Amino acid sequence: MLNRVARRLSKLAVRRGVLRVFICFVLAWTGPLLAWDAPKILAKAQKMSTATSTRAQALLGEIAEVSDQDDEIRLKAINSFFNRRILYRDDQETWGQVDYWSSPLELMAKGQGDCEDYAIAKYFSLIASGVSGAKMRLVYVRAQLGAAVQAHMVLAYYATPNAEPLILDNLITDIRPAGRRPDLVPVFSFSAEGLWQGVGTTSAGDPAARLSRWRDVLVKVKAEGWW
Repeated sequence: MLNRVARRLSKLAVRRGVLRVFICFVLAWTGPLLAWDAPKILAKAQKMSTATSTRAQALLGEIAEVSDQDDEIRLKAINSFFNRRILYRDDQETWGQVDYWSSPLELMAKGQGDCEDYAIAKYFSLIASGVSGAKMRLVYVRAQLGAAVQAHMVLAYYATPNAEPLILDNLITDIRPAGRRPDLVPVFSFSAEGLWQGVGTTSAGDPAARLSRWRDVLVKVKAEGWW
């Protein structure tokens, strides 16, 4: 979970180090996403467990069903798939760690995960369905939950570069424009396109640690066959 991040959100300012991390990340990135490999994903899932294989087959079926549809239908289908089938649990309960970013197959193996895991799985599943990765960003936000403010991650979809993004979130079932989510305050966003965009005037924790986990996820999803 992001409890430690939440405690630091109001204290940390964007520093030159964020820019240096951004530059290093972009230089280390080697190119656009490659084609995904459904047979490889299924083979990996089958080796993990029967439950993982069952969930993976259901997901790949959903992806295939919407692959010839427009983005709106793809977004609704994939967002609904994970929000319905995956239980929300924090990383301590699922992994015995304070903060762990799972790959899509790791998430399906557990059948539960936290906000980062939902956003990551939706992101790669949508790319597999045909949505351009350039239209999506994983976004760290400060979420107002009653009287509490919590660090949180969502997936944002931009129909055009300057469009108001649509927010895919595990906290609510429907997809809403960012303007209808006053409970969320963006902090920073990133994607597998090699982007690292500071938003506002605060940073969620240690940027190097965030990027390290994201790069670990990219290695795992490549091994699973997502790109």
